[in-house]
Amino acid sequence: MRVRWFARLTAAAIAAAPACGPPPADLGDVVPRFQETARTLAANAEAEGRTTVPGLDDWLFFGPELRHVSVGPFWGPDAAAVSRARDPESADPLAAILDFRAQLRDLGVELIVMPVPAKSVIYPDQLAAELSELSAPPRLDPDHVVFYTLLRQQGVELLDLTERFLQVRNHPRGPLYCLRDTHWSGVGVAVASAQLAGALLSRSWYGAPPGDAPHIADWRSATINGDLEREAADGVTGETLQIRSIGIADGTDTRGAPPEPDPNSPVVLLGDSHNLVFHAGDDMHATDGGLPEQLAFELGFPVDVVAVRGSASTAARVNLLRRAQADPTYWERKRMVIWVFSVREFTEGDGWPLIPIRPDPPGDPG
Repeated sequence: MRVRWFARLTAAAIAAAPACGPPPADLGDVVPRFQETARTLAANAEAEGRTTVPGLDDWLFFGPELRHVSVGPFWGPDAAAVSRARDPESADPLAAILDFRAQLRDLGVELIVMPVPAKSVIYPDQLAAELSELSAPPRLDPDHVVFYTLLRQQGVELLDLTERFLQVRNHPRGPLYCLRDTHWSGVGVAVASAQLAGALLSRSWYGAPPGDAPHIADWRSATINGDLEREAADGVTGETLQIRSIGIADGTDTRGAPPEPDPNSPVVLLGDSHNLVFHAGDDMHATDGGLPEQLAFELGFPVDVVAVRGSASTAARVNLLRRAQADPTYWERKRMVIWVFSVREFTEGDGWPLIPIRPDPPGDPG
């Protein structure tokens, strides 16, 4: 029944799309010029069998992300034509997000969807010489604006970081994205966590567990080798950036070990490797400065983490179901799920099938 019901709901939502608000301000040819540049660079990289796209001043961009920002509307009747999903029936992210929210609501759990803006939308001036004049860029992702408004009209709480990222793109501690990696930087993580915490601190269920040790934060420099360097031909190796390291106070006002994810936390951090970078170590660069640590610092308590490398549209929700299968009381302890993933997931991932997030009760056919 859920599939049929959401098919009707999605059709109704799409029909209402023209009421999503005023169109973006007249920007002349800036948006189409940006989209055409992104489309060309992505297509050229794909034709050459690579995913890394060289930009200016040692910046590297991810070809699939550039493709995503160039394809136009990616939901409803347009989804199957632009999505890289293997199954056209699961190409539309709208129905899956609405279904996920409905399931959580039935469990008494809130949802915040927080897509990570494309690096090229925040730093188009570093993408190509023909866009280098965009040192104070306008918003270049009108399709995201329409889609996010559509989600909000259907009752989904969506935290759009794009405007804030554009405001602070010239942050004194450095860019919001790694120059040579597909992820946001330590600065970007800190900015995002502050925005997210602002949306959580007023919740009626919020409250730091009594007796928790306070968290201590300090900024440090780190040199990383980004995941886009494997295909880079510019001879540049590594980059140095700032990470806000988070640790638990050890009684001497110094930073101790970082807070560990807590499966009993009321907050679940769900999604792709933007939840793992600077948290999981090894190829994720660090263990004390990722989004889980930043939220623990902002909220005063650790969060539960259900995150995957690669596509998060399907695999992360499957892992959430596995948590509930392994622990029948899992959802009783939860109050909020925060779904964090790159915007490219809308078209470049594994697709958006409807997935249950709790086991069916015995004797229930589903």
